[in-house]
Amino acid sequence: MRLIDIGANLAHDSFDDDRDEVLQRARDVGVEKIVLTGSSDDSNRDAARLAESAPGFLYATAGMHPHHASDYTDESDALIRDLVLSNRVVAVGECGLDYFRNFSPRAAQIDAFERQLEIARESGMPLFLHQRDAHDDFLAIMEPRLDKLGPAVAHCFTGNESELKAYIELDLYIGITGWVCDERRGTDLQRIVGLIPDDRLMIETDAPYLLPRTIRPRPKSRRNEPMYLPEVLRMVADCRGQSYEHVAEITRENAERFFGL
Repeated sequence: MRLIDIGANLAHDSFDDDRDEVLQRARDVGVEKIVLTGSSDDSNRDAARLAESAPGFLYATAGMHPHHASDYTDESDALIRDLVLSNRVVAVGECGLDYFRNFSPRAAQIDAFERQLEIARESGMPLFLHQRDAHDDFLAIMEPRLDKLGPAVAHCFTGNESELKAYIELDLYIGITGWVCDERRGTDLQRIVGLIPDDRLMIETDAPYLLPRTIRPRPKSRRNEPMYLPEVLRMVADCRGQSYEHVAEITRENAERFFGL
């Protein structure tokens, strides 16, 4: 099967010693394209540089994760604006709101989010969105801007049924990770993943995070990597009552259309 991982943090330092091997393992299981997530000044530069090294296989986003919103400066804004001009950078983000831990004050998160939405509006680029425990504020910011924005994906969706229905109503794409493979936290997502329309579903690993807990035998390392994307596919397909081939095809086509790959 041919798969696309729409979100992998391969600029993370946990991959510094074996990044080439990680990429080869992904290719070996059918992952034919990977979108590398930019989430800070440094990772934006590194993800874009990595994408330049493997055209047609690696792509990148450029943005500021809400955890780092306090670090968002005019220079950060200028960097994202510069990077989105590259044909290797295919979306603005990861951007949004995260009130789960509030690593950055909420006011700083909102400011950084709104500034990145403006970059997306001006550039016409797709949006790679993050939201956790901030649903109401997230919607309040997004809804009045939707008619001026291009396509947007709720990356690493872990919310409840009402949140999912709200995002579908807004015509967002939905990115599903190994959270759906977690028997402790992912049972609600397993139940509702079938509500996502075929033309709005995408899959991702969010590597090195969210290693699927259903992998057997269990990996010795807890580090996730794109080679485990087929396990996300398997669980999503089972929960939706669809074939693996069908889910592979629709998620690949959606990713290609969304990012213009």
